[in-house]
Amino acid sequence: MQKRLVDIVAVVISNPLLIGVYENGKLIEKIQTQGMTSDILPSIFDTLLQKYEINSIIYSKGPGSYMSIKLAFVFFKTLEIVKNIKLLAADGFYFNQNRPIKAVGNSYFVKKEGIITLKKDEKEGEFYLPEKLKLEDFDEDNEPLYILKAV
Repeated sequence: MQKRLVDIVAVVISNPLLIGVYENGKLIEKIQTQGMTSDILPSIFDTLLQKYEINSIIYSKGPGSYMSIKLAFVFFKTLEIVKNIKLLAADGFYFNQNRPIKAVGNSYFVKKEGIITLKKDEKEGEFYLPEKLKLEDFDEDNEPLYILKAV
């Protein structure tokens, strides 16, 4: 039996981790789970790889949890090489309607006019998976986006 060809979206920069499965651009399955990226990502993708043929993976490359971003990038880059799965990315603001993203302490990443800065005491936006997937919205520049505070 032939597996269904799908695209996967992974929002990995905060908890809960969100995974969306898209067939012909339409969201057909949503996975939302709490936990450490290192523990749950391999398990989720083991199941997805058995069930579907994955055309591309789109992930949130940052800003957000540095450890999650690093782990997700290495994991997805490995799948890109080993399974010949296209890896695309977008910054996390794509997945939360450009709302602030939690940084450290009471700091939040904020994006205005294409520039990401740190601000204090903002209200964090909730992450979501789009109902319709437009691959042209995503970038082949898939390296992690780290915004580090000056020391």
